[in-house]
Amino acid sequence: MLEKLIGKKVVLLCGNYFYAGTLAAVEPDCVVLDNPQIVYDTGEWSAKKYAVAEDLPAPQWYVERSFIESFGLSK
Repeated sequence: MLEKLIGKKVVLLCGNYFYAGTLAAVEPDCVVLDNPQIVYDTGEWSAKKYAVAEDLPAPQWYVERSFIESFGLSK
């Protein structure tokens, strides 16, 4: 199902943190995000951007699939 979102901005709700970025690839045990952010506070879901989100220190970030609880299109 994640594969259908490649090239789109997504948010990954994981066990400890939320991650946002453009889904670049889906591998057997991880996903790759371009322009990744860690989201500390979503704020109102209807807001145009997250209340507190910081860019991660690399142009791509890898997130273990086993930690993803839910996912969807992002702001």
